[in-house]
Amino acid sequence: MSDASTDSRNADPTPGLVGANVSGAAGAAGQDSKRVEVVVNGDVTILAHTCSVADLLASLEMSGRRVAVAVNRDIVVRSSYPEVQLASGDRIEILEAVGGG
Repeated sequence: MSDASTDSRNADPTPGLVGANVSGAAGAAGQDSKRVEVVVNGDVTILAHTCSVADLLASLEMSGRRVAVAVNRDIVVRSSYPEVQLASGDRIEILEAVGGG
């Protein structure tokens, strides 16, 4: 009887896409099946495709920064960033080193 419920289900509740540069038209119809939903520092993030930890850091403009990364509570060694692939449901924590004195 009410069409409001169908309208709210069509809205995209995600904060944005990460890595959309690889898939091109990430928002185009039919591409939703390739999207990967992960949680980065407590925020739901939609990736346009599967990617590595290195790809995620690059898309967040964090490449080259002194960071520590954990995926599903397991610390990822920096040399493994390019090999560790992210999957839907992964929880990623990125901690940035802060110097001071």
